[in-house]
Amino acid sequence: MYITCLDLEGVLVPEIWIAFAKESGIPELKKTTRDEPDYDKLMTWRLGVLKEHGLGLKEIQQTIAKIDPLPGAKEFLDELRSICQVIIISDTFIQFAKPLMEKLGMPTIFCNSLEVAENGEITDYKMRIENSKYSTVRALQSIGYDTIASGDSYNDLGMIQASKAGFLFKSPDSIKAEYPQLPAFDEYDDLLDAIKKAMV
Repeated sequence: MYITCLDLEGVLVPEIWIAFAKESGIPELKKTTRDEPDYDKLMTWRLGVLKEHGLGLKEIQQTIAKIDPLPGAKEFLDELRSICQVIIISDTFIQFAKPLMEKLGMPTIFCNSLEVAENGEITDYKMRIENSKYSTVRALQSIGYDTIASGDSYNDLGMIQASKAGFLFKSPDSIKAEYPQLPAFDEYDDLLDAIKKAMV
């Protein structure tokens, strides 16, 4: 029994923090897990930048409302869901993800949550589980699933390497060069073909 685990940002939708960096005019917020492998360090830094500029959840959600899935993402996801179970495993937050899930046809997503003060300031974040992508894939395997995984960033490598088949998708050249043993694709049709072949 196969289950495909996909990253969200950079794979199915644009990077939320990059979109918000452009919208808010704070270029340093463009830094993502493609640049910083330590997610805790990255998020702690982001929350500091938000506090410094007096920005909170409402402003980020206003940006997210304008974000659409990447071209072809929903069609790819629809076809993939017609042939196997799919779970999106993301380090984003439920407060960010819901409108994007609606645009993608409400696939299942496992993600994290934000702690938000009454004034809308994001005060902290809570990870669902430590090393969530790798841990989730291992948990699925422990209940009898063969996993196939795909993502674009450093924080996806654990689930990709732990799966029966794993693929980089729309990754930067730096990650492709660092992990030449991982098949890498940039088009949804190619990723779909690779997933289908892995299920044979």
